[in-house]
Amino acid sequence: MTINEIAKLAGVSASTVSKIINNKDQSINPETRERVLRIVKEYNYTPYGMIKSTSQAKTFLLAVLFRYTGKANQLASAVVHTAQKHGYSVLIFDSQNDPAEELKHITAICQKNADGVLWDPVNADSAKHAHYFEERGIQICYLNRAPLFPSYQIDFMHMGYTLTQKLIDFRHSRIACLMKENNPRSELVREGYRKCLYDNQIPYDHQLELYVTDEDCCSKMMTYHVTGIVSSHYAAALTLYEQLDQLHYNVPSDFSLVSLKNDISDAGAFPHISGLEIPYGKFGCYICEALIQKCEKKEDASASLLFTPSCAFSQEDSIDLPPTLRSRKIVVVGSINIDNTFSVDGVPQAGETTRILDSTVSLGGKGANQAIGAARLGSEVSLITSIGSDLDSNFAIHALTSEQLSTQGVFRDMGMQTGKAYIYIQGDGESTITILPGANAHLSSERIRHRRHLFQNAGYCLLSTEIPLEAAIEAARISHSCGAKNIVNPAALKLMPKELIPYTDIFIPNRKAAAALCPEHHYIEDQADYFFELGIPVTIITLGHEGCYLRTKDVSRFFPAADVTAIDTTGGADAFISALAVYLTEGLPLEKAIEIATCAASFCVARLGVVPALVDKTTLEAYVSRVHPGLLER
Repeated sequence: MTINEIAKLAGVSASTVSKIINNKDQSINPETRERVLRIVKEYNYTPYGMIKSTSQAKTFLLAVLFRYTGKANQLASAVVHTAQKHGYSVLIFDSQNDPAEELKHITAICQKNADGVLWDPVNADSAKHAHYFEERGIQICYLNRAPLFPSYQIDFMHMGYTLTQKLIDFRHSRIACLMKENNPRSELVREGYRKCLYDNQIPYDHQLELYVTDEDCCSKMMTYHVTGIVSSHYAAALTLYEQLDQLHYNVPSDFSLVSLKNDISDAGAFPHISGLEIPYGKFGCYICEALIQKCEKKEDASASLLFTPSCAFSQEDSIDLPPTLRSRKIVVVGSINIDNTFSVDGVPQAGETTRILDSTVSLGGKGANQAIGAARLGSEVSLITSIGSDLDSNFAIHALTSEQLSTQGVFRDMGMQTGKAYIYIQGDGESTITILPGANAHLSSERIRHRRHLFQNAGYCLLSTEIPLEAAIEAARISHSCGAKNIVNPAALKLMPKELIPYTDIFIPNRKAAAALCPEHHYIEDQADYFFELGIPVTIITLGHEGCYLRTKDVSRFFPAADVTAIDTTGGADAFISALAVYLTEGLPLEKAIEIATCAASFCVARLGVVPALVDKTTLEAYVSRVHPGLLER
């Protein structure tokens, strides 16, 4: 392709093409210049057969000179794609934060006669080398170095503002800003964070500006009652996430966390931290277009150096309301077992062989049952329990996480078996249970104290005494100190411990447990009176298919059971207790909550197993609305 052929295609003279190619086109119409340049690029025309008669000749070559390419892959890819679309080739250089290396690349770019360069200078002194580009007529677009240079940059201040506003929308007011020291991006995010607080009339507190390198970063968050964190870097957010996890704090139950993202590879392998993707790709297209317009003398006077992206959160997995504004949660302290359930004609007797008609294996234990029961009814639940290191422990963890339960309160005992229960179900639905405690016997007072933070913002703590008694008493004490009430189910107790009585708000024994704890009384009413006289304000004795009996200062009454055919009564009490706690937490009066809990128990006993039979909130409330209209009204 010759210059005459190019001129013919463009409808101009060869001298006009020559002037445009050699940047001597001041008197030429812009439309003509644009038409000629388009044809030159389309036909890859190189004047003088690759030999330049002047350093001003167009090469349709762009250069990108990065200060450091460690995080620039996406931006570089976008620049290359955009340049190619406009008929340009691209050379990419990495100064590696070294001024000497930068100068070598500057001379190389000049030797290649690039038309323009996207330049991220190493430091302020880099400006003294700009004359090399200017003397060659190489157009410059600076990147990411404001205010040192008139630079194109992503509006990180706007993104910091948006991150902060998201937490404010979730009603957070104690918001910390997590940054890297001496980092330009962090400083811009901090400006946006401060402005957002000001615009929302939230007082700024410099003590809430944190650095991930601070050894006491987490301690400061606790001291200053932080509930939400804005992070300028995803890697910093991950470090904080790990630190919180080691201290057994949960995101978002205890803290909400948002971050700018895309500064770390393979982010999918990490926890789901909500945030904003840094639009390096779109920014690359934007700055490449700006440089090409500069090279082709089509600069848009209205174009901004600041690239402000549209900001949208893809998910909100790590954001929630502050704990004090959420509905009070439920803490469950109790056993976890692997239930081996056998359907039999009769309970095994000494000297007899009993045939098993059917068998199932599922998660069980009063702690696990009550925690899952409350979670299915829509409550936020923390379970404190112990498991072993056997295969059954993995089964237990998987079952808990599949029910959306946090496992931060679950202790693992190396070398121990996970608890096991062997349940024999007779034809009438009544059950006999034998238990191997396993790791449940190692849930100690000290471990309960280590999980004290799980009791914060709890409405109720559900306690069963299948665990060591001293651990149950410690849990009851901590629960009261955190403002929660205790519901105690005295499983396997022969005597009522005096230390537990002052911390017991609702006492729920079954018929056999009540008789064992006060053998001198034979009637349910007398047994309930006995517990009341001990100082327990509310006693509910569950009576299986006969319902339950309530005794308080003002009320003594029976509640009938729902009319269902019992298949397996093993988990009826656990279903009752979890539903009672949920609806008391939601503000229903005690007697209404008991009636709803009775319905929940009926769903459970009408099916085989416990966890598979626990009812969900939608099903339960649909049934209650049909059978007991008005019962759910607050």
